[in-house]
Amino acid sequence: MVKYPVREGLAKAQHSAVHLEMRDIYTPDDPEFARWRGGHRYHDNPARLPEWWAPWRDLVAEATARGVVIRRARIVSEPVTDYIRFEHHFTFANVAAGELVRWLPRRDAADIALPGTDLWMFDESSVLFTFFSGSGEVVDREWRTEPAVTQLVSSAFEAVWERATPHEEYKPV
Repeated sequence: MVKYPVREGLAKAQHSAVHLEMRDIYTPDDPEFARWRGGHRYHDNPARLPEWWAPWRDLVAEATARGVVIRRARIVSEPVTDYIRFEHHFTFANVAAGELVRWLPRRDAADIALPGTDLWMFDESSVLFTFFSGSGEVVDREWRTEPAVTQLVSSAFEAVWERATPHEEYKPV
């Protein structure tokens, strides 16, 4: 089984997990993205989701059942890329699993001091930075626990969350 540090962080989280996404494209060779581009839609029906989604759904459900609040914020360029349209279409599954999701147009984040890459933060005490290639492939991850880092991430995330639009209200431009 492939070690996946986000799963480990969520499994250990006691009260909170936040995910900040700031790229306009991820894993462009993703087969699900290719299917979506070919016209496949799930029609907001969690029962129709592919089997590969079940482990994430179950992990989120288990974490939220024990009181962990999972928030995901996405900073996006507008007009959005096809990949962001795909993510927006699929986000109903994140919400159905128990995540809270918000979207923030990049222009509305211009005056927020943001970390240089996407991240997860667990219980406001550990941060998992994810580093990507220019094309959107994950190339490395790094755990950080220094108070200055966790404070920066917490402040940035809360500023984004405050300004962002809940998933149910956000319409990609």
